[in-house]
Amino acid sequence: MKRINIVIEKTADMYSSYAENVEGIYGGGGTAEEAKQSVLDAIKILKENNSEENIPEILKGDYSIRYHFDVESLLQYYKGMLSNPAIEKITGINQKLIHQYSKGLKKPRQKQKKKIEEGLHKLGRELLAIEL
Repeated sequence: MKRINIVIEKTADMYSSYAENVEGIYGGGGTAEEAKQSVLDAIKILKENNSEENIPEILKGDYSIRYHFDVESLLQYYKGMLSNPAIEKITGINQKLIHQYSKGLKKPRQKQKKKIEEGLHKLGRELLAIEL
């Protein structure tokens, strides 16, 4: 299946989003959530307001979207759902350090980024296995 890679990152005064592999798809907002929605709206507008031959091939038919966040944006995006103690529990990274990452006071090393990614993926797999 085709995949659109969306980058969401914190800039000096806002959050920006763009499709890494599709030209002309950009968004932004005051929060990571707004930037995510903005880029999804841009895809929808591009598809609705262009003739078939002007729509990028990747947007025709089925495709999936993969989000690439910088750590600060990711932690801000999920702040209302995952507390620092919860992130510490799933990643093994100290809450104080998580807080510093989420505020942009420190930038995580690649090893720390990997721990966060792996912890969230593990949580996702566990949640997908739940039946009620």
